[in-house]
Amino acid sequence: MKLSNQVKPISYFKANAAKIIRNIGEQTDPLIITQNGEAKAIIQDIKSYEESKEMMAMLKVLALGNQQIEDGKTKPSFKVFSEIRNRTKD
Repeated sequence: MKLSNQVKPISYFKANAAKIIRNIGEQTDPLIITQNGEAKAIIQDIKSYEESKEMMAMLKVLALGNQQIEDGKTKPSFKVFSEIRNRTKD
């Protein structure tokens, strides 16, 4: 993904909003909107947005798991399965 092709000033967005929205589902790259030469917003199709949110959630779960491993908050699998079996017996 080459972002330099996807950077447009806000004036372009104002003049072409309907066209951009109509075409946004066809392209998967986000459109970066600038104001006064500074990046201010990103226009992205909903599917790509949802995928990125799911990916971020998975990365957060992985990071939390790694932190628990580093903190020594782990149990051997046989203990975990034993606890589960004991809970289901009750």
